[in-house]
Amino acid sequence: MPEDVFRWVIAVAVFLACIASVVQAVILAGVYRAGKEAQKAGKEAQTKLAPLVDHFEAFLATCNNFLTTSGKLLEENRPHIAEITAETLAVAKTARQQAERIGELMDDAGGRAKARIAQIDQTVGHTVEQVDHVSEAVKSAVLKPVKEVNGIVAGVKAALNTYVQGGNRNSPEHATQDEEMFI
Repeated sequence: MPEDVFRWVIAVAVFLACIASVVQAVILAGVYRAGKEAQKAGKEAQTKLAPLVDHFEAFLATCNNFLTTSGKLLEENRPHIAEITAETLAVAKTARQQAERIGELMDDAGGRAKARIAQIDQTVGHTVEQVDHVSEAVKSAVLKPVKEVNGIVAGVKAALNTYVQGGNRNSPEHATQDEEMFI
């Protein structure tokens, strides 16, 4: 293979590697943004994202250096290109693993939240039921003595009315019109 064709093949391969790196950087930027949003969910997620952020920053620095010096590297450092590509793949694999871990953490947190909400709902329902029972018991405890007192007051009132009228209410002089019609 002629050297010019070889250089073109290498140049195209480097260009494709650059495009692949940029695509990976865009994808990792999305993963990075999702990771930042997940960081708000708690300290546990934040501690899991710290390695991903460090790897992403290292990846961006590597990509920046790679893109700005790719022409020089092609001419001067052909053996190092393979090494950089291997490191980029390692960073991408690490980022993918971290993203999967974040997904698992989010699924676990969602499951725990659902279980806790169900437990709280059950507790609230039980508490409302107990409040209803207590309300009925208090109502019964208060109304029973009130009814008894009302009965006693009615009896005392009737006795006082009878005493005040002198016990002659059943005499014909004290008969009302309704009572006379009945007789």
